[in-house]
Amino acid sequence: MNAIVQTSPRSLAGAGRHVIFRTRGNAHGPLVRMVNATDVGEMIKPFVFLDLIDTQEAMGQQGFGWHPHSGIATLTLAIEGRGRYAESTGHEGTMEAGDIEWMSAGRGVWHSGFAEPPIKAFQLWVALPPERELASAFSQHLSVNAIPSDGPARVLLGHSGEAVSPIDAPVGVNYFVVELKAGQRWRHQPPPGYTVGWTAVMDGSLRKPEAVGKGELAVFDPSDAALEFEAETDARFVVGTAIPHPHELHLGRFSVHTSRAALAEGEREIARIGHELRGKGVLR
Repeated sequence: MNAIVQTSPRSLAGAGRHVIFRTRGNAHGPLVRMVNATDVGEMIKPFVFLDLIDTQEAMGQQGFGWHPHSGIATLTLAIEGRGRYAESTGHEGTMEAGDIEWMSAGRGVWHSGFAEPPIKAFQLWVALPPERELASAFSQHLSVNAIPSDGPARVLLGHSGEAVSPIDAPVGVNYFVVELKAGQRWRHQPPPGYTVGWTAVMDGSLRKPEAVGKGELAVFDPSDAALEFEAETDARFVVGTAIPHPHELHLGRFSVHTSRAALAEGEREIARIGHELRGKGVLR
């Protein structure tokens, strides 16, 4: 069940950012949807979906068969395991442990994938701004060694300290994966206006800014104050900060757009691409 817990910041002692919501998401087999656009996604947009996968089973057509998107971008982080992917743009490749793939769906794209166990991964969906939501689809793949670091944090999107991600993401979005040993600390100061902040723990637990356990996502109060993390046990977690997405979300089955007109255009395009793929025998 989706377990979202709201906490009043006024009831929490100490200074700094406070946890105002917690969730362990909804499990669908080996996949846990920690953020959905209709619940927590409304609080932390442009971050509108977050899936956590932690399984010893292979995931193929049932989990990652051909399906479309428009109006969003996805960032797939392969923490453990390996896999392969293909997209209707012709882009395809393999994912090794630690790699990331950014797919900006724009006006429409179809993609598919297969992953070999053991699998630990996060897939993040980011709502695109109007100037990108109907642009041409494109992808970027980065191997683990090509991802810049700021101390124990790898900068997947945006920047932290002097580290800047080469991913062509919308302005105003930061996303990191952090590994800390028990007792270690890491501090991130968001730029002014980056008032969205959250973390999700893959392994271990955090004691600061507040206790957050394995498999839990915590949303912080709206502020651009610094986030300071301290590990209770050896921990691996992701962190997102951003300028709030100012647009209402218009949702299709596989699409997220800023207006009904943009959603209709995106859905027309993914239908057109689907027709082409069927003609080529890719889809049945």
